[in-house]
Amino acid sequence: MSIDRQRKRILYVENGIGYGGAIICLRHLVRNLDRDKFEPMVITGLTGPQYREIATEARWKHIPDRRVDVVSMKRRLQAARWPDVLPGLHWLSNQLLSRLDDAANFLPALLQTLWTVRRFKPDLIHVNNEPLCNRAAVVAGKLLGVPVVAHVRGDQQGSMLMQSLFKMPDYFIAVSRWVSDSIGRLGVPAAKRTYIYDGIELHKLDVAADGRAFRRQHQIPEEAFVVGLVGLLIPWKGQLLFVEAARQLLQEMPDAVFALVGGTPDECRAYEAELRKIAEQPGLKGRIVFTGHVSDMAAVYNGLDVVLSASTSPEPLGTMIIEAMTMARPLIAPDHGGAVEMIENGKTGLLFKPGDAQDLAEKIRSLYRDVALRNDLGQSARAHALQAFSVEEHVRRIEGVYRQLLKQP
Repeated sequence: MSIDRQRKRILYVENGIGYGGAIICLRHLVRNLDRDKFEPMVITGLTGPQYREIATEARWKHIPDRRVDVVSMKRRLQAARWPDVLPGLHWLSNQLLSRLDDAANFLPALLQTLWTVRRFKPDLIHVNNEPLCNRAAVVAGKLLGVPVVAHVRGDQQGSMLMQSLFKMPDYFIAVSRWVSDSIGRLGVPAAKRTYIYDGIELHKLDVAADGRAFRRQHQIPEEAFVVGLVGLLIPWKGQLLFVEAARQLLQEMPDAVFALVGGTPDECRAYEAELRKIAEQPGLKGRIVFTGHVSDMAAVYNGLDVVLSASTSPEPLGTMIIEAMTMARPLIAPDHGGAVEMIENGKTGLLFKPGDAQDLAEKIRSLYRDVALRNDLGQSARAHALQAFSVEEHVRRIEGVYRQLLKQP
């Protein structure tokens, strides 16, 4: 492998659950990195057309981190009743699955990562998620003496293993102040962490994109009032809550369509099937639209009258919130997590009580009735996004962390 010794080499490792905000933001970072000073290589645990596109932007390698789907096995075990017949059987079964995960997933990923690190010879490893799901890269860095930066994207609480892994990275970048505070509660000192908002290539979001094309593609009437929840179909993203709020609004909003915009990770196919079954119920049938993964998000946002985040667990930042704000769309989000830092309630968006379908329905209702409010929220949101979430500022601060750890001027 040919290596340019004049630049510092950064190995990025991404082991997220699917192609969502985390990998999109990583691609923005890699594309805008100062190539006179840094040479990137990207490892992803998943593959597919979107991941393979990375090879046109940087060196890219696929190292599978889930050869065996232990996550789904543990989820089925949690729901099963048979382990309750004997005391301790549930615990023992869970331990056996954990050891299967170690043997079938962690160990092969660690060996391949070690080999890649030895060949690429990075000066620094940047894992794009919390240490637990990137433990192969974190351990590889420690074994080979390469500094590790963990880019943490969610509230941190959990097992002793998770907490022990947080002692291994050399530095942490959180996507919001709220996430940074959660890392602090695990014992990571302030000197080893900072928060940097995700950066988006805002200039690539076409404010004039044809939203009507999005509607035509999904057979949505041009005159419909469309509310869209944007995000992977994962239970904590709140699609069930959204559908319940929609059910409360069907009679008074006869022209409304409720769109679920986003793809489905393999381990959540059963969840998608559950959602589709609910969408076929009387009253809801024909009012709920599933779009699947969409590449042209600008057209999606312009095809929606209201953009929604409904996460039932606190969202660390939310790429779709940044994008929707940049596109000047009226936005509704739960009043917890990173959304509280991003949205000024009543000025750049509306916040609703987390997990409360009735309050969510009330916020949708208020935007349905008030066109002027929708326009004012959208314009204020865009002005704020352009100032706070530019990819240039994001990259500048990330490179500052690299220089600090690599002791560069």
